Amino acid sequence: MLEELRFGFPILSVLMFLPLLGALLLWVLKDVDLIKKSALGICVLELGLSALLLLRFVPESAAMQFSERLNWIPGLGISYHLAVDGISILFVGLTAFLTVLIVLYSWDSVRENIKAYFMSLLALETALMGIFVSIDLILFFVFWELMLIPSYFLIKLWGVGPERHYAALKYVLYTLLGSVFMLLGFCLLSLNYFTVTQSYSFDLLELMTVPVPLGQQILIFWMIFLGLAFKAPLFPFHTWLPDVLVQGPIGMSVVLAGVKLATYGFLRFSFPLLPEASTNQTVVAIVMTLALIAIVYGAIIAIIQPDFRRLLVFSSISHLGFVVLGLFALNFQGLQGSLIQMINLGFTTAGLFFLAGFLYDRLGNTLIDRCGGLARRLPVLATFLLIIGLASIGLPGTNGFIGEFLILLGAFQAHWVYGVVAVSGVIFAASYFLWFYERAMFGPLVANLPQTLKDLTQREKIIAVALSVMIFWIGLYPSPFLRMINGSVQEVVDRLDHGAMAWNRSGDETMVTQMVKD
Repeated sequence: MLEELRFGFPILSVLMFLPLLGALLLWVLKDVDLIKKSALGICVLELGLSALLLLRFVPESAAMQFSERLNWIPGLGISYHLAVDGISILFVGLTAFLTVLIVLYSWDSVRENIKAYFMSLLALETALMGIFVSIDLILFFVFWELMLIPSYFLIKLWGVGPERHYAALKYVLYTLLGSVFMLLGFCLLSLNYFTVTQSYSFDLLELMTVPVPLGQQILIFWMIFLGLAFKAPLFPFHTWLPDVLVQGPIGMSVVLAGVKLATYGFLRFSFPLLPEASTNQTVVAIVMTLALIAIVYGAIIAIIQPDFRRLLVFSSISHLGFVVLGLFALNFQGLQGSLIQMINLGFTTAGLFFLAGFLYDRLGNTLIDRCGGLARRLPVLATFLLIIGLASIGLPGTNGFIGEFLILLGAFQAHWVYGVVAVSGVIFAASYFLWFYERAMFGPLVANLPQTLKDLTQREKIIAVALSVMIFWIGLYPSPFLRMINGSVQEVVDRLDHGAMAWNRSGDETMVTQMVKD
């Protein structure tokens, strides 16, 4: 019995292709209101299926669940293999959740080429879902690259800055450059598999059964690292990020800042497939140094930014440094904290970009010196900005605290120097947000503020409330989320601790149906 038979249909394939089919449906529609309502309905249905998947997921298990597998290109060992485990399951829900909010935000803010915009957004959702449910490395790579097509058009055609064409091209070229190295790394893994088994494979679970010599592991690690570092982007590969997040549309900023694809890739592929290279002292020292630089550099540069969106760009770089720090602490608390923090950033950083969009829609810019005294004119917006901002700097009781606490705990366990430097990043983060908030919300009223400023609309309140609910849910009761990831995180830790030959995961795709109560 296959895992998907718990639903009676291949739910992962449906989740992956439903948005694309929805985009094709929009193609034949002409009425603008119907296009918007159809796009929202498709995304809500996607969110409902994701919630169903989360409800039926067996927590505390490292097994691959809801598996679907078909031969695709047998001669090259490429298969259509989908599954989720504790590493990927929350990303599926997060992607569906954020897409619904982006549709709501775009309802009134996108006024040109509306059909093409929503078609591009739905196509982007399909690519994101494909990234998170693919177990075959080539299938993963296909969706990794396909994501660039709708992203390019979203930035180029619906960006808000004068340099949006340049930003779109820069994003695609940088990502493609890194992807070339990553694909080479995947091919080397398959060639190594061939030397042992006399057959090719790009299946994650099969590749994990074959040892890779340490020298090859380190080479492949850096190849995959470049692909992930450009996409993340990790310092010093971050130069495309300010252009894209400032020049592009808010919806694209939410995706790139809130959905951490690259750091997911470390947990999904680099650590399980290359455990000896991932724990090599030189490798760890280099990556940890880059992470610590990102934490401090991003936070300090954020402090001096005159524009709220640019502040959020460098804040995002700093937060990404925290995630990488926790990953390469290489212990349970660090990996657990990093994974939950990747999800948290989908509510906090993405939420702040939504609020930046609300400000832009009202003021025509997000310059801090033109936002003085806004709390008197926009009290509801100011309230939600405070809630989500405090979560982003790790206030106890919010989701940001859970993630940062676990990351810092893991960092101190790895080496006290890592923890001390990271703590300074927490202090800088509080500085740049609170200083911005004081100037923008409680500073002197700006003379040239529009006289017709309106507070949050009904749709904007739905977005802000939905984000706030998730922030407090994870912050006050993180147990359900941690239980979902714990089994897979522990398995990765075991793999890192004992190396590739410690156990054979080819049998890990076991049936968990018996664990599910009727």
